[in-house]
Amino acid sequence: MSTVATDNAALVRSAYEAFGRGDIPAVIDFLAPEVVWIETEGGPYGGVYEGPQAVLEGIFARVGSDWDGFVVDVERVLADGDTVVGICTYRGTYRATGREMVARVVHVWEIRDGRALRMEQFVDSEQLNAAAR
Repeated sequence: MSTVATDNAALVRSAYEAFGRGDIPAVIDFLAPEVVWIETEGGPYGGVYEGPQAVLEGIFARVGSDWDGFVVDVERVLADGDTVVGICTYRGTYRATGREMVARVVHVWEIRDGRALRMEQFVDSEQLNAAAR
C-alpha cells in the first residue's frame, strides 16, 4: 500500500474511532467544507448532504436522537490512493420502538488533503427501517 493510501486509511480509522468515543466534533472537522455525504436511498436518512453542517444536522443529530447504543463496528479499512473503503456493521436500538438493529454497511470515502471530500454509504436499509416500524 502506498504512503498516501496508508495515511488516508489511518485518517478514516481515526474518524471511526472518534465516532465511537462520541467525539462528533472531531468527525465533523475531518469533513472538507465542500463534502458530499451520500446515504443509501430507501433508508431513514437517505439522500445527499452537502457540507459539514448538513451532515451534522441531517445525519449525526438525527442518529443521536433516534437510536440508543448506536455503534459502527469496523471490520476492515481498505485503501487505494485517495479512496478508502470501510466495511462495517451498524448496531443499535431504535428509541421509539425499542427494536434492535444489526445492518452490514460499506462506506466509500474520497480523501483530499487530509479531509473527507465525499462519503457514500451502502447499507441494508431494510434492517434500519424494520427497527423503526
